[in-house]
Amino acid sequence: MLTKADTAFTPDRSHWPENHPNVEHGRIGVLLLNLGTPDSTDYWPMRRYLKEFLSDRRVIEEPRWKWWPILNLMILTSRPRTKGRDYATIWNNELNESPIKTISRSQAEKLAQRLAGHPRVVVDWAMRYANPSTDSRIKALAAAGCDRILLVPLYPQYAAPTTATAADHAFRTLMTMRWQPAVRVAPAYHDDPVYIDRLAVSMQKSLAALDFEPERIIATFHGMPEAYLAKGDPYYCQCQKTSRLLRDTLGWPEERWLTTFQSRFGSDPWLQPYTDETVARLAKEGVKRLALVAPGFSADCLETLEELDGENREIFETGGGEKFAYLPALNDSDEGLDVIEAVVRRELSGWI
Repeated sequence: MLTKADTAFTPDRSHWPENHPNVEHGRIGVLLLNLGTPDSTDYWPMRRYLKEFLSDRRVIEEPRWKWWPILNLMILTSRPRTKGRDYATIWNNELNESPIKTISRSQAEKLAQRLAGHPRVVVDWAMRYANPSTDSRIKALAAAGCDRILLVPLYPQYAAPTTATAADHAFRTLMTMRWQPAVRVAPAYHDDPVYIDRLAVSMQKSLAALDFEPERIIATFHGMPEAYLAKGDPYYCQCQKTSRLLRDTLGWPEERWLTTFQSRFGSDPWLQPYTDETVARLAKEGVKRLALVAPGFSADCLETLEELDGENREIFETGGGEKFAYLPALNDSDEGLDVIEAVVRRELSGWI
């Protein structure tokens, strides 16, 4: 779905020859990009989603000869069912879609409202995996007359398995186009002052709504294999900087603030310390009140709603903890839109 700031905009065709094809032009597209979502919790849609995701060479860097049988003969035979059950616990049943799709649509619609003063700007949104696809939305923007497109990967911290693969996928679409739009890719914003400030404001609101004061706060980020860091991926360093800046902005004591990594997959070592093991350790050490925040997620999804607010809550409470809170992502809140708008306006400089 395109969100047009001004549907009445029409390019000047007075100089075109009579047989010139009716090609719209002169608009500027803004395409918000996030990871993806299955189309439903059923086996086959879940399997299609997982296969596309886990076949991505940016995500899994194992040799094809080694990874193909593991993926197709083992993972894809059982994992779609278990992940489908997990998704079902957070599914938006009213719209029959996952929360990340609901939130992403709202982010695009609200950003379009904020950019309404620029009548040539068209805002849309897409997913790297599944629907709405990046390919379909780039072509839709081009058809709407966008000869310039700003790609905005909504990953505050750069990583090859997220930001880079989003750009790769967009560029593959450009390779098929006769008239390619000019393209910019918004950079990571892990230390952007607006991002840090709005994160702090959002956290303060969430903490104020609790009936307890946490003894510890964990800033948890999605993990990745340690080997990717060794190959030069800046993700780990950017996560650590975000966590430090956020803690400093909040004035939270260093000894009560932890930075961890979640969602590990497979047997290879991933970035540490692990979130679930840290939560279990804190409960065992006698911590009774704990809060988790996930600064790297621009929209709540399976990894935050089911893994953090579900699995890790259970780990903590089973281990003896008494009060647990997951502090929501920025999502489509005013603070979240402040961040997206700041990034977009900065990167559109010279175009608007």
